[in-house]
Amino acid sequence: MKQSQRNMKKSLFSLCTMLIVHVVSAQVDDPIVMTVNGEDVTRSEFEYSYNKNNTDLVVDKASLDEYVELFVNYKLKVAAAKEAQLDTMASFQKEVADYRAQQAEEYLIDSAFIEQEARKTYEATVQNIGPDGLFQASHILIRLPQHASADQQVQAKQRIDSLYMLLKNGADFSEVAKHNSEDPGSARNGGMLPWLYKGQLLKEFETVALAMQPGEMSRPILSPVGYHIIYMNDRKQFEPYEYHREGILHFLDQRGIRAHAKRSMGEKLAARMGGGITPEEALDFAERGLDAKYPEFRFLMHEFYEGSLLYEISVREVWDKAAQDEKGLEKYFKKNKKNYRYDEPVYRGLVVHCISEDVLKEVKKVVKKQPQEEWVPIIRSAFNSDSLMQVRMVRGPFTLGKSIHADYYAFGKGERPDTIAGLPVTGVVGKLQKKGPDTYKDVRGEVTADYQNHLEQLWVKDLRKKYTVVLYPEVIATVNKH
Repeated sequence: MKQSQRNMKKSLFSLCTMLIVHVVSAQVDDPIVMTVNGEDVTRSEFEYSYNKNNTDLVVDKASLDEYVELFVNYKLKVAAAKEAQLDTMASFQKEVADYRAQQAEEYLIDSAFIEQEARKTYEATVQNIGPDGLFQASHILIRLPQHASADQQVQAKQRIDSLYMLLKNGADFSEVAKHNSEDPGSARNGGMLPWLYKGQLLKEFETVALAMQPGEMSRPILSPVGYHIIYMNDRKQFEPYEYHREGILHFLDQRGIRAHAKRSMGEKLAARMGGGITPEEALDFAERGLDAKYPEFRFLMHEFYEGSLLYEISVREVWDKAAQDEKGLEKYFKKNKKNYRYDEPVYRGLVVHCISEDVLKEVKKVVKKQPQEEWVPIIRSAFNSDSLMQVRMVRGPFTLGKSIHADYYAFGKGERPDTIAGLPVTGVVGKLQKKGPDTYKDVRGEVTADYQNHLEQLWVKDLRKKYTVVLYPEVIATVNKH
């Protein structure tokens, strides 16, 4: 037992040494492009981020110098998140651990095992299909009960013979099947059945179908379920493995092949390590070594880790702060009101369809001096119940051309539109704004987004004062050029 443990430790120590040598070697060839708050950023990390965010699919590409500034801001926010100890939250650590486990799965499965199982599945399918290959037929079915009377048998035979004569005289098989076949599953598709092979259908049906060539139609035949007329659409041999490979892999994946492939990988790793290491221990060790062995995995994990921190700190410092700061939003709006001027007049309010002129007057009265965002529930509560609807509302804002009713009643344009059934009186409640909104609440979404950007700029400015940033231009100049 002790000898086995010593052998296992020796194997693990040997692998650890190899990984350390690999990491040290990588550091020699991976110089530092910048240091942010005392943390170094390697050229490879920067290149990974820069190249990923500047592909041909990116509309707003940034130059190298522009991206350096964006990347510094990103690192500054991450530094603030770490100082706030957001990375110590249990929810954050679980999220990172779950993501790592999910991504590591791709590196800890035996791909050769999956490929082997896929080929086995294909070969078994080929064996099942046999030399006759696949066929796609359409049919018309006239059902016959299992214990049909002589009269029922005669009627079914007369009906199928009548349909057969129609087809012989040029009737379209698909149309005849749609309107007459008593197999509802195929009738809606003009009688067409899926691709089939020998052994999947009734023997009486298959015997006739397998003897037919594309374009041929059978005479009426009798099976245990009734009379059929068969039309052969097409026949083929089963396609090669590569044609079906993706579909087979998806089929196996749905049936849990990855768990088996992971176990196979663990067994292979354990055998390679030797010394009594279990497959589970081998997989665990391999998972911990993924960062050193696969740079793309290391960068992905680091990106997710920092990206999650960035999200958490941004919610605290910018997004929630801006959304909840009513006074700040109002102040920002007043200071930048010119940015929210309208290109064309806007009617901010409601189009209301009422049962009478009196109700329209009452609607205008109940919303007077009430905040506009509360108008809909106020009107609904005052005039509509489960049994009676006195008012129907359409919420704005409206610009000319958006609503024929707003065009006429709010802007005074166009012809008077027809009223809607049961609500013969139409009007508007609200205000026509020609130059721009009266308050930030009229354009809250736009103002909030702009205010968030404003807060973020102030935040980054403070972070640049708070944390030290050191750039190495001579190394930055070698990005993607070494």
